[in-house]
Amino acid sequence: MITIEKSDPTSAESQRLIAQLSAVLAAITGDEGKGHFSSDTLSATRALWALARNHHGVAIGCGAIRPLSASTAEVKRVFSTGEIPGTGAALMRFLEKNALLLGYRDIWLATRLTNSGAVAFYRRQGYNIIDNYGDYVGREETICLAKRLDPR
Repeated sequence: MITIEKSDPTSAESQRLIAQLSAVLAAITGDEGKGHFSSDTLSATRALWALARNHHGVAIGCGAIRPLSASTAEVKRVFSTGEIPGTGAALMRFLEKNALLLGYRDIWLATRLTNSGAVAFYRRQGYNIIDNYGDYVGREETICLAKRLDPR
């Protein structure tokens, strides 16, 4: 069983998962991915950090949304330890549901093309490739994806 809740990105368990994600990204892409994320950005209105927990209450996954515009949220730092299959998908559903509750209509994200597992995961979640946005414009190693949120 997985439970997902809003949490504090500066907590020890959140920092443990962020460090694990950074190590995984460094192994896959050669970059820890820290350059485009700071937990300080999650103090913004309409931002949130979430933790997924196993049945013992141990944090086994994380993810965030933060505002890009009034109608668009950005997904950041989604990670699962892999302990329980489906944790990543559950985190994405939680982030998307909360993005809708916060008034967003679209949700965007960026990852590296070499991180083919992440690209395939996001595609399975219904995300489509879009033109690179913001800091990712002109970065050929990056792929950006988006999803229109369904208010139903």
